[in-house]
Amino acid sequence: MTLDPTRVGDTVRARVDTDSARIRFRRAVGLVLMTLVLPGSAQLVAGNRRIGRIALWTSAVVFVTAGAFLVATWRDRGVGLSLLTNTEVLYVVRGVLVVLAIGWAALFVNAWLLGYPPDLRRGQRLAMVGVSSSLCIVTAGTLLAAAHIVAVQRDFITHVFGSTAVSEPEKGRYNVLLLGGDSGSDRVGLRPDSLTVASIDAETGRTVLVSLPRNLEHAPFPDGTAMDKRFPHGFNRDGGYLNSINTWATEHEELFGDSDNPGIEATKQAVEATTGLKINYYAMVNLQGFQDLVDAVGGLTVDVPEELPIGGVGGPVTGHIQPGKQELDGFHALWFARSRATSDDYSRMARQKCVMSAMLDQLSPQKVLTNVDDIADSSKRLLSTDVPGKDLDTFVDLALKAKGQKMSTVSVVPPKIDTSDPDFGEIRSMVDQAIDKAEGKADSGDREKGKNSGDPQYKANEANDLSSVC
Repeated sequence: MTLDPTRVGDTVRARVDTDSARIRFRRAVGLVLMTLVLPGSAQLVAGNRRIGRIALWTSAVVFVTAGAFLVATWRDRGVGLSLLTNTEVLYVVRGVLVVLAIGWAALFVNAWLLGYPPDLRRGQRLAMVGVSSSLCIVTAGTLLAAAHIVAVQRDFITHVFGSTAVSEPEKGRYNVLLLGGDSGSDRVGLRPDSLTVASIDAETGRTVLVSLPRNLEHAPFPDGTAMDKRFPHGFNRDGGYLNSINTWATEHEELFGDSDNPGIEATKQAVEATTGLKINYYAMVNLQGFQDLVDAVGGLTVDVPEELPIGGVGGPVTGHIQPGKQELDGFHALWFARSRATSDDYSRMARQKCVMSAMLDQLSPQKVLTNVDDIADSSKRLLSTDVPGKDLDTFVDLALKAKGQKMSTVSVVPPKIDTSDPDFGEIRSMVDQAIDKAEGKADSGDREKGKNSGDPQYKANEANDLSSVC
């Protein structure tokens, strides 16, 4: 049998062409993967070496900087928190991320071109387009998404934490006045119906919540202040309730000179004189914004002590929250915290503490990252505060520490305290005792409990470990 030289040659050439196509395809894939693993390496091997060197040096600087940041944060979490809450640093980081995203995408396009697409077979070209596009979208898209998160974080910090006045801890503790503002069409101004002092150990994060009822009467003011001169025997206008001081002071702002927020200033002064705690900062929570925040984090799981009406007290009851462990959306979480048509202010105070505990325990970094836009947007509507951006890293660090600590509570409620004729010396003693106990300076003792402390719906008002009773 005689072989046809022409057919043999065609077969050999076909095999050579097939092998060459495979080699060219592997080379093209290799250049794109090199760009993924080490940006600039493809250009250094097969393209513009100057661009390759610049990209490699940029990659090295980014990797070293990121590594140094991680090591520094691992050794001292405060370093990382300080950088991540610094608006100037965030501005630079956002710009760098955008530039890196654009640069990396350009390197992928260049690596694809270095693979000489016209020399590839049609199927191979399509495969290269798919691989290159996917990698380009994933890498550049990730960097752009990170830049967006940084921008949202910076905008949130700038919008909410714009104060510049820094307050040092008093006796090793930060005392932050938390106000729940209940605004509405039937009310004048934003009335703080929930008043709680979070007294936080500046080292450990161990927190004591001191709750003051909105109907506490005759609140005193520090000596020498404008309110003390006007009310030397305690506040006695607008019913004399603690929560009405904000509105009264706002309507008489001339007494407070250049104060930006006379209502808050007067309320802080009253709380200081009542509790004996120097208030470092305040945070006003708008309850309607709270509803949006709960929805943004995916809801809260709480133990409902009894059937609670939705509405009532000036309006119709439109529904109920059933007792037992419930996962509540923002609307129902808000009514869990504010309902009092069939209960009283003191059980409501206890439920509000449970909401605080649930937020602290259940708000995870994963929820924050996956809902960053909604959380930031709702928080800007939810929160106003005089905590400065410079102190934000400190409080973030303390919040992280507090997640691993017990949170105790003390409430100024009957029968221990008669809210219409309060013994302010006794109130300060209660606060001091609770803080001493939290710091391990006093035994638990058998001090008298607050109103109906044995009733499940009141237990959160007097608790050594808030999470255990909520």
